[in-house]
Amino acid sequence: MVSLDSESDVLQRGDSAPSFELAGADGETYRLEDFGDYEALLVVFTCNHCPYARAKMPELNRLSGEYDDLAVVGINANDPKEYPDDSFGRMQELIADGTVDYDAYLHDADQSVAAAYGARCTPDPFLFAGDDGFRLAYHGRLDDAPNPDDDPSEREMAAHVETLLSGGEITAAEKPSRGCSIKWMEGNEPDHWDL
Repeated sequence: MVSLDSESDVLQRGDSAPSFELAGADGETYRLEDFGDYEALLVVFTCNHCPYARAKMPELNRLSGEYDDLAVVGINANDPKEYPDDSFGRMQELIADGTVDYDAYLHDADQSVAAAYGARCTPDPFLFAGDDGFRLAYHGRLDDAPNPDDDPSEREMAAHVETLLSGGEITAAEKPSRGCSIKWMEGNEPDHWDL
């Protein structure tokens, strides 16, 4: 299990979202610009096998369904050779059976997008405000449940989304996400992170 140190994350509040062009598990290709009509964008680095990530799939589905002005985009960057359950084929199965019902579930095959965002664990959520492009408004956990089997007492990300969509600014301190480390391919792990 990894706990993020928010002070050393690559992206800081106010930073622009790094662009991407990734294959979706629904057969489409998605670019960051494709979500430009939304007022807010939640990019979550996640996967299929991690118990922490699996435990948050229902909450991500809920966020996607609750807010018309929020795009929820899951990105799986894990090495599928070492972790076959994180394969693109398995992602497609989770879309097909309704387990994953986000606006998009994308495959970061070369892990370049995860590296650009500074993602470290699954799930690792980045909430962007959609004014003047997408700018990071909050990087932190979805809720306050410390373990996969725990029920949260507070839906923290939902509250942050509501703040953004009502025109407010998120001033809350960032609370690090918890989860499994991203499974980097050999030679891809950023050397300046101490995992």
